[in-house]
Amino acid sequence: MKFYDCATAPSPRLVRMFIAEKGLSEQIETVEVNLREKEQMSAGFRAINPFCTVPVLEADDGTHFLTTHGCWRYLEETKPDPVLLGHNATEKAKVADAVWRAEQDGFFAVGEALRNTAKGMKDRALTGPHDYAQIPELGERGKQRMGHFFELLDETLAEQPFFAGDYFSAADIMAFVSVEFAGWLKLNIPETATNAQRWYDAAKARPSALV
Repeated sequence: MKFYDCATAPSPRLVRMFIAEKGLSEQIETVEVNLREKEQMSAGFRAINPFCTVPVLEADDGTHFLTTHGCWRYLEETKPDPVLLGHNATEKAKVADAVWRAEQDGFFAVGEALRNTAKGMKDRALTGPHDYAQIPELGERGKQRMGHFFELLDETLAEQPFFAGDYFSAADIMAFVSVEFAGWLKLNIPETATNAQRWYDAAKARPSALV
């Protein structure tokens, strides 16, 4: 397999952590894509992913998976242990729900805030092959949404050790990277959110958090 990555970007980190948790880091070739230099917009990379984004996972047969969820699913199916997407129907649904919530209310909220306010992303308010103008009001809304996600995270983790239940899963990867991404905007877990902070410290101590 081959993994198209960008070491400084949050989206491919979601898959990089998943790969590390699976113990596959040494078995998958990594190709660095320089987003700052807009390498993702080049003709060569468009031939790999016409949507001009990373992560991309290339299977041994040449098939390309172009989203976090596609990469995760392929990795889970080809190396089931350790389980990150659920052991049975109920767990799989619970993990999927938790991933969706963390992505919508956490990861996308930070992306909305950053891409609509950062000067370096003028006219690049959305990823992909097309240019979209920034809307400053969405930047403020994204920050508010992330604040609400911190509250949700703390409330959820008061009842269970991990975001989707009693074991570390892809939901924790999505939530953890969202929290780290929020740090780019100096948005941090509130001091009062002790459950979220306990979970965050434990997640940050995992080897996969270092990749």
